Amino acid sequence: MTEDRIVYIVDDDAAVRDSLVWLLGSVGLRALSFGSAAEFLEGYEDIGTCCLVSDVRMPGMSGLELQKALNARGIQIPLILMTAFGDVSTAVKAMKAGAVDFIEKPFNNQNMLDLINSALQADAARRKSKEVAVENAQLLARLTPQEHRVFERVVAGLANREIGIEMDISVKTVEVHRARVMRKLEANSVAELVRFHLHSAPLSTTEGG
Repeated sequence: MTEDRIVYIVDDDAAVRDSLVWLLGSVGLRALSFGSAAEFLEGYEDIGTCCLVSDVRMPGMSGLELQKALNARGIQIPLILMTAFGDVSTAVKAMKAGAVDFIEKPFNNQNMLDLINSALQADAARRKSKEVAVENAQLLARLTPQEHRVFERVVAGLANREIGIEMDISVKTVEVHRARVMRKLEANSVAELVRFHLHSAPLSTTEGG
């Protein structure tokens, strides 16, 4: 299904915009076009998986300036920049600032579609990762401070006996806390706990309490 995926097009050349809208529509992708960077910034809404295809050289705000504006506003959207000038230095600046790719005009339609599909996949993966981190944070909030300390030591590879020594509690108490951690985090193995830890956003915890 592609209806929830959007490709934004920013180019002052109406012919280029229309051509890209037609191309994307031919493969079932929704496209929204804008005649300037300022128009895009005013109309952009974060409503789902998306990417942005923008010309580099435009009247007013250029593609690179648009990229800087997006970064300044904390808008994370995969950006593909187009240029008719083969400007390598511009390409390097764009890639260093976070652009996912760079393509010269006139471009091959299949090459453009491949870049767009890769950008959309990258955005979908980023959004999924963010969702998982939020869900994991909600599960972690179920843990008591003591359970959280046990959890951190389990995923660090410590055995129950080592955890007991570090925390000055009995092995039996460690086992009880460990079982509660497994249940609250909906994990069936230590491997799942480790995977959970790796996909969780960093949380500030204290050793007290």
